[in-house]
Amino acid sequence: MTTKQTAMEVDTAFLKSRRGIVKVTEMVTLFVAFVCFAVASTPKYIAATALEFFITSLLLVLYLLKLNKRLTFFFWPLVDVLNSVFASVYFITLSLMAMTSYINTGMLIGGIMCFLLAVLLCAESYILFSIITFNRPRTETQNT
Repeated sequence: MTTKQTAMEVDTAFLKSRRGIVKVTEMVTLFVAFVCFAVASTPKYIAATALEFFITSLLLVLYLLKLNKRLTFFFWPLVDVLNSVFASVYFITLSLMAMTSYINTGMLIGGIMCFLLAVLLCAESYILFSIITFNRPRTETQNT
C-alpha cells in the first residue's frame, strides 16, 4: 500500500513582492497598535486590532501557501480589496476616536499606528485594484 503525500509549497516570492511587503507591514503595525491599546487597557480597540490581525494573518497564509489557487470558490483579490477598503475606513474612524479622546500615551500611540495602518490599507487596496481584471485573461504579473 503506497501513500501519496502532498507537500504544501510556500510562495516565498510573495513575501518579496509589493503586496507581500505591504501585508507584512500591516501585520507589524497591527501588532504594535494592539500592544499599545493593551497597555492602555481599552478593550474596544484591542478587539478591533485583534480581529483585523486575525483576518490579515489568514489572508497572508492563504497567499503564502497558494491556497487561493486551490480554493477557487472566491475571487480572493476582490475579497482582499473589500477587506482593505472597509478596514481602512474603520481604522481611520478608530484612529480619530483614539487620538481625540486619549487618556494615556498608549492610546495616543495606538491611534497613530491605526492611522498609519489605514494609509497602508489604502495603498494595498490601490495595488490590488490596479491588478484585478474582470474581463481580461490573467497574466503572471498580476500575482505580484
